[in-house]
Amino acid sequence: MAEVTLMSDPAVYAIPIRECGDPLVDVRERGELLVDRRVADADGLFAFVRAGVYERLVRAAALLPDGIRLVFVEGYRAPERQQSYFEEYSAELRAGNPEWDEAQVRSAASRYVSPPDNAPHCAGAAVDLTLADGKGRELDMGCELNASPEESDGACYSEAANVSTEGRRNRQVLGEALSRAGLVNYPTEWWHWSYGDRYWALMTGAGEALYGVRSGRT
Repeated sequence: MAEVTLMSDPAVYAIPIRECGDPLVDVRERGELLVDRRVADADGLFAFVRAGVYERLVRAAALLPDGIRLVFVEGYRAPERQQSYFEEYSAELRAGNPEWDEAQVRSAASRYVSPPDNAPHCAGAAVDLTLADGKGRELDMGCELNASPEESDGACYSEAANVSTEGRRNRQVLGEALSRAGLVNYPTEWWHWSYGDRYWALMTGAGEALYGVRSGRT
């Protein structure tokens, strides 16, 4: 497996942010995407993304083969929620790897949960997605969405070898549509795609990010 640039990498933090001011929009109001509520928060913020992200998701959905639909699982995530996720996963890693120093814990944690001060979800720039058939039944993607590296034995990595033929094929379908629409994948999570954040800027050579962390809908 090729070496992965993690969200905690200094090269990602080095990307400047020039906030473009795109608003957060509610994907539920449009109807072009299936919206899953498995991680919905009480305020419904999970269903919001920046307008530029939404436009590209609609474009990606139109590029999918007939009979396959894009399923939106989570977009915007409040910084305090991200902080809670990061701390919880970091604690699990510390407990399981007592010989690690804090730098190792932070790096390993960022495979699965981005550091709160640099999380694309907190900027409304990232989305967690999967695929479904025409009847809304989710397709085999090789492992569960949001499965950690430990839970999935590494199958959460987009290019993991321990994935079924069907799962690999469906990941390719998802990846081709989203890539053509202008989003980039975080390679430790097949379901995580983004546009306009620092990671996107580094991977595409854009030079600067369009979206910074937001504290809410405003």
